[in-house]
Amino acid sequence: MRVCDILKERDFVLSFEFFPPKKKGDDRAFWDTIEELKRWKPDFVSVTYGAGGSTHDKSIDLALALHNRGFCVVAHLTSISLSRKQVKETLDVLKKGGIENILALRGDMPQDESFVIPEDAFRYAYQLVEFIKAHYDFCVGVAGYPEGHIEAPSREKDIEYLKLKVDKGAEFVITQLFFDNRFFFEFLELAERAGIKVPIIPGIMPITSYNQIVRFTKLCGATIPEKLLSLIESLKDKPDELKKAGIEYTINQCRQLIDAGVRYLHFYTLNKSPATNIILEALGLER
Repeated sequence: MRVCDILKERDFVLSFEFFPPKKKGDDRAFWDTIEELKRWKPDFVSVTYGAGGSTHDKSIDLALALHNRGFCVVAHLTSISLSRKQVKETLDVLKKGGIENILALRGDMPQDESFVIPEDAFRYAYQLVEFIKAHYDFCVGVAGYPEGHIEAPSREKDIEYLKLKVDKGAEFVITQLFFDNRFFFEFLELAERAGIKVPIIPGIMPITSYNQIVRFTKLCGATIPEKLLSLIESLKDKPDELKKAGIEYTINQCRQLIDAGVRYLHFYTLNKSPATNIILEALGLER
């Protein structure tokens, strides 16, 4: 099913993000996580695509495997590492396999200094969106950044880039993680002023470890609110207490979003089920 139709038709939309297992031995744990989270009947699941295309084959295989297990799948596709021929070949495989949804991304630049961008690569996400919509019938989503992309000169300029992606055919937006809902609501206001009318889905990352939250916020530029930062720093040597407090924080964050009328939640599961299960149980989102 197409995500754009799901977002129109359903009162509340729940989705999960997964990434290809990094080690062969992780496959069993991954599918165990899928089984544990299946109880929530997610409206769709997404499958990430590694920096520089590092998980190209694994990402495609996983997207197709989840589709074959009955999930509505959004396959991530990053363009910076692929020639236009490779983009087309990838889209052809996904289309043939029954995938109907793509999250079109430029992709993060790999840290490997030897990495070379193909001469004819799509260097911006809007170019990838435009190509997909011109040649295929996929429902296309894009990323949004409540605090602005780390490379953008300002939040306002970043909204201009988002508007361009929507004008080229993007039909929904999934946001980067954030820990202060104020940024998300301001993002919605900026998007509305810019004339962006497609659904904007908040991306939620459960807080389960000190190193995890510090690492991810450095990578994406998300702000850790002072109160939360003080809390996790005080508990960084008490992992069980930190996980409990972090999950409670995420529960409250989700409650505030739902109480404000937000109809969608997209969880960055990190291929683990316990934290997401606890949060959804607390929110009473059993279906």
